[in-house]
Amino acid sequence: MWLDRRPGQHPGSAAPPPNNRSVSPLPQRTSSRGPYLVPQRPGLNTRGSSALSLVSNDSSSSLLASAKKANGSSLRQSSTVDDAPDPEEVLARILGQFPSSNTTQQPEAKPASGITEDDLDFDVDFGSLTLTELAGPDVSSRQVDNYEPQSVHDYERDKAKFEDLHRSIRACDDILSSVESNLTNFRNDLAAVSADIESLQARSQALNVRLENRKAVEKGLGPLVDELSVSPLVITTIVEGYIDETWVKVLAEVDKRAMAHKKNAQQPQSKALADVGPLLEKLILKAIERIRDFLVAQIKAMRSPHINAQIIQQQNFLRFKDLFAFLQKHQPTLAGEICQAYMNTMRWYYLNQFTRYKQSLDKLKLHIIDKNDAMGHEDTSRRTTVLSGSKLGGVPHDAFSIGRRNELLKTKDQIAMSSYLADEDQTTHYLEVPFRNFNLALVDNATAEYTFLVSFFSPALSLAAVSRHFSYIFDPTFALGQVLTKQLVSDTYDGLGLLLCVRLNQHFAFELQRRRVPVVDGYINGTAMVLWPRLQSVMDAHCESVKALTSALPNKVGSASQAKTASAAPHVVTQRFGQFLHGVLALSTEAGDDEPIVSSLHRLRIEVEAFLAKYSQAQLGADARKRDRFLYNNYSLILTIISDVSGKLATEQQDHFESLKASVQENI
Repeated sequence: MWLDRRPGQHPGSAAPPPNNRSVSPLPQRTSSRGPYLVPQRPGLNTRGSSALSLVSNDSSSSLLASAKKANGSSLRQSSTVDDAPDPEEVLARILGQFPSSNTTQQPEAKPASGITEDDLDFDVDFGSLTLTELAGPDVSSRQVDNYEPQSVHDYERDKAKFEDLHRSIRACDDILSSVESNLTNFRNDLAAVSADIESLQARSQALNVRLENRKAVEKGLGPLVDELSVSPLVITTIVEGYIDETWVKVLAEVDKRAMAHKKNAQQPQSKALADVGPLLEKLILKAIERIRDFLVAQIKAMRSPHINAQIIQQQNFLRFKDLFAFLQKHQPTLAGEICQAYMNTMRWYYLNQFTRYKQSLDKLKLHIIDKNDAMGHEDTSRRTTVLSGSKLGGVPHDAFSIGRRNELLKTKDQIAMSSYLADEDQTTHYLEVPFRNFNLALVDNATAEYTFLVSFFSPALSLAAVSRHFSYIFDPTFALGQVLTKQLVSDTYDGLGLLLCVRLNQHFAFELQRRRVPVVDGYINGTAMVLWPRLQSVMDAHCESVKALTSALPNKVGSASQAKTASAAPHVVTQRFGQFLHGVLALSTEAGDDEPIVSSLHRLRIEVEAFLAKYSQAQLGADARKRDRFLYNNYSLILTIISDVSGKLATEQQDHFESLKASVQENI
């Protein structure tokens, strides 16, 4: 190999030591007869790089061919020229100086015929070194790789590696070719997609324009087309569909189109408008027929035994209240007939139900409190009977004690007693129990019916007409309630029971006001007109009985012996009056001064005080101190009984008896 020689040496001579002279890092040019040396690449094997540098620039020259030449080929090996100029001399000529004195003198060599002055005129990048430093004697101290020649053995050893490298390069070339082909195809596909996108954009713009135009046309023509056409689905639903929420919606659509057709009929008619008119009329007639059949079927269902009419009202009437409004609009005569049929049915229904309920309440056993239970009656063993089919004696009772009877006003249980429980009940009650249960059931049913009538008929009828319908339905039932009230209070002397019924009736009136049901006010007022006069009669009877008792006393003052034997304990009339007064005050905590019970109670109190004064005079007149003690004990008893009652009226009564007590207390 020619790389194992240096300039000026014989091919057969040995290579000089590495540091015997300065070696230039510049790439050395060979003569025109040989190839150029290629600088070594970093990281590659020195020998392999030298072998690669010998190949020509032709890409067709293979590494394998170079390997064959190195392995004893008969081809002549290339070598360097012997007369190449020395690099230091070239540098000296460039710098315009003579060669350094310490440089080893080499035999003068003939200039190569292939090198001229023009060949030396080129730019070289020396980095940060000057030419003097680059050509100095310490050049050998820098790291300069010297080329080492490769032997045949080295070529054989690197042959497989170079072949693998060659195959890898060819494989990479194939892969790169495939990638290039794929990229080319992708570019072509991308161009096609781009063209398609542009086409779609153009079509989209065209479709948007057409859509906007169609919307504009539809906005103008849509209502007119809807008015002039009826879909087959609407016709099928009206004629054959089941009556439910969907059927009601379709009916509303037909009604809307019928109204629009009627409005357009005043204008010059078109052929389409003339064609759709008869169809709408037939649909309306068919809808009226189906609505009539549906409502009549529901009304008949209410006449079935043991049926709850309110369930039918909520589930079948109120859900389809628009049906009656449609019927009232298009066929008012038929709507009136159906309304009358409904009212007749409900009139019979409520009268029948409450008649049965009254019969059950009539079976309840009631205490009879008659004129023998008057306050001034002298028979202390007042008889007690029971209003029932049997003549057996009832449980003992006290006509003047309120006891727990006023709990009916405070209870939160607003459910009336059922007919079944009334039939089976064996307890003896006072008159307010059947009165409360009947009227509570009546108020609840009246509220439900009035609410239904307003909800179902008010869109088509006025509130005045609804009120008339309600009165027609409930008048017999209200009359039945009046009969029951009169039956309970006509012969009774139960003043507390009557006052309880009055308070219950007032409570029902307040509840109806809260529920906004004014149509029952007539019944409530009628009941009050029955209760208040009877209560006044009972209060008058108590006053007359006490007055009669007072009149029976002697007018003369009692003797001393009679006063000595007479007791200063409270009289039985005082006990009755105290308990009766306590009951009245407990039921009148919120009563006003204008109620009749106030004046009646005042008269009764005057009669009782007159009786006590005359009784003390007749029995204890000889002993003034004992007479005052008797009055003190009676007034104290009354105060003790009414002390736990609150209210304006109770406070007045307490203050009054407190003053009476204080007036006689000083003389005891």
